[in-house]
Amino acid sequence: MKIGSGVIFLAALLGISASVSAQAPPAPPKVPRPITIGDYFQIREVSDPQWSPEAKWVAYTVKTPLLKDDKNEERIWMVPAAGGAPLALTAEGVSSSHPRWSPDGNSLAFLSARSGGKQQIWLLNRLGGEAQRLTDTPQDVSDFAWSPDSRRLVLLLRDASPEELEAAKEKDKDAKKEPKTPRPWVIDRLQFKQDKDGYLDRRRTHLYLFDLAAKSLAQVTSGDYDDSEPAWSPDGRSLAFTSNRSLPDPDHNYNSDIWVVAADNTDKGAHLTQITTNPGADSSPAWSPDGQWIAFVSQLDPRLFWYATKHLAVAPAAGGAAKLLTLALDRNVSDPHFSPDGNSVYFIADDDGTQNLCRIPAAGGEVTRPIGGRVMVNAYALAKTGEIAAQMATVTRPDEIYALPGGKLSQITHTNDALLAQLKLSEGEYVRFKSKDGTTVSGYLYKPLDYTPGKKYPTILRPHGGPVWAYYAEFSHLAQLFAANGYAVLFPNPRGSSGYGQNFCQAIYADWGNKDYQDDMAMVDYAIAQGIADPDKLGVGGWSYGGISTNFIITQTTRFKAAISGASEFLYVTNYGHDQYQREYEIELGLPWENRALWEKLAPFNKVTRITTPTLVMGGNIDWNVPIINSEQLYQSLKRLGIPTELVVYPGEFHQFTAPSHIQDRLERYLAWYAHYVKGDPTPPRPPAKPAD
Repeated sequence: MKIGSGVIFLAALLGISASVSAQAPPAPPKVPRPITIGDYFQIREVSDPQWSPEAKWVAYTVKTPLLKDDKNEERIWMVPAAGGAPLALTAEGVSSSHPRWSPDGNSLAFLSARSGGKQQIWLLNRLGGEAQRLTDTPQDVSDFAWSPDSRRLVLLLRDASPEELEAAKEKDKDAKKEPKTPRPWVIDRLQFKQDKDGYLDRRRTHLYLFDLAAKSLAQVTSGDYDDSEPAWSPDGRSLAFTSNRSLPDPDHNYNSDIWVVAADNTDKGAHLTQITTNPGADSSPAWSPDGQWIAFVSQLDPRLFWYATKHLAVAPAAGGAAKLLTLALDRNVSDPHFSPDGNSVYFIADDDGTQNLCRIPAAGGEVTRPIGGRVMVNAYALAKTGEIAAQMATVTRPDEIYALPGGKLSQITHTNDALLAQLKLSEGEYVRFKSKDGTTVSGYLYKPLDYTPGKKYPTILRPHGGPVWAYYAEFSHLAQLFAANGYAVLFPNPRGSSGYGQNFCQAIYADWGNKDYQDDMAMVDYAIAQGIADPDKLGVGGWSYGGISTNFIITQTTRFKAAISGASEFLYVTNYGHDQYQREYEIELGLPWENRALWEKLAPFNKVTRITTPTLVMGGNIDWNVPIINSEQLYQSLKRLGIPTELVVYPGEFHQFTAPSHIQDRLERYLAWYAHYVKGDPTPPRPPAKPAD
């Protein structure tokens, strides 16, 4: 299978017409229809906009869930900045991601793994030809960035495992060699587990330089630390990066700092310049065009970790006092970039159920919003000309790429337009309401598609994950699916949510299931008072902290006819030393043998006899974020108490599911469980069994 089409690439860059298009759909029907489970697999995930150096093209990726093959495929496309037909740069059959133009405009590099091999850097030449593999490392290349002169790349590589080194030596030998018994895991770290990675050893992630002409690889940083987010200085002599190099052991805290290392050093980074000394997390370094300053994201209170506001800051690139620019904003910021003239810094702000693209003078001052309003800006790119390309969604439109010529927003990709033209969607309303103690809370309310004023509808409360996260002005297939099946849908942003300031966020610190419970229930009461929700037909359910909230809710009220608890926690002391959150537990709750009373007070397990709600319990069997033992304990307890329940365990799934067949199955079970217990449908509360292959 070809990984790219050099002919198309060359034709596009030379301005020759090409006929390859991402959308060649049949004409949509005249009458829009309700969304279905199957439509989930028709929605394309558009992301990662990247300007070409001359600012005439935007490269981006499109991820497609392939239900038939039970996998996900990602391809790289590009579209004219002025709008027009998109062009495929990589072919079907092989996933490719992370497109990055060389600064000289001669090449486009990207990441891809072929034939079951490791993820490597591939290169498309602007003059045409097939993509060529550039690197050949024993381990995956997780990230890379071009040097300003286009002659080198900085790579992120995790130390290769013995198995990877051995496989590299033997890859040219007999492929039919019998597999060896896996080696035991030998662990001596405090932080010893991570979802997807599994058990953690002393292999660390460091910066390496790859010379394109010499095809040589040189290590730039080293030590018992993980390094990330490399950023080249404008003169190509230095690299800024993020690393937690706390002594004696970075596993004890969530501190990280910005560091600078000489790109041509020969001592593997033994001599570094420390840019930040803040005890909280500093990350996302970005250089000013003159190389004198570094902008970054900074959390000030290490004890609040997730709950602390992430501010925008700048510091001298040679080291020195940092200046915080967004203290008055009190909103989480991300993805800082200096403007081409260096006079201002762009960033994304998490604000009031949205994400806006903002700008502030580099010396401090008023925040303006080049892209504001009730939208969700997930990523953006700045061209050397100052033009902006943004990955953006709304409540009724999945992510697409937009350009901002002359300050006017223009959609330049239309990947999902044909599908959306076929669908009748619920307009999610952003509503505000009062909680029990008078606190103003917000959330998104989706009315059922057949909504008629004065009629009451079965309603589903969907607490969000996190706990520090929020529901945003973005497309939700799940909300639309429930609305299409006759439900009103409640997406509350209770205390603990981001986007409303640090005090709002930290209000649930070491007090889970109290104020957030009150806020969640306040949205239910609001929907009832508005005459929308039927108080006798309520369902609740969520994933991760949304599942934890569900467990809290059904131990405190019997108002709900059905619950779905996904990837939740139930008896917290069980998780200590079993999941990946030992640092958070110790900081927020204290050591379980020293502060056991708080651990037990918060655990829904200790109130399990109050539960009467039929509850569907779900999770992935290799989830180290929220291990399946929680779901097993919840299920066992409910089963023992005689509460209607089922446990559904998905093999090979981490915390976030990836297999399309499992996602389909989960959605089918959601609808069946709520239909039976909330609507009173006599059909059994599970989807019909599928025939074996």
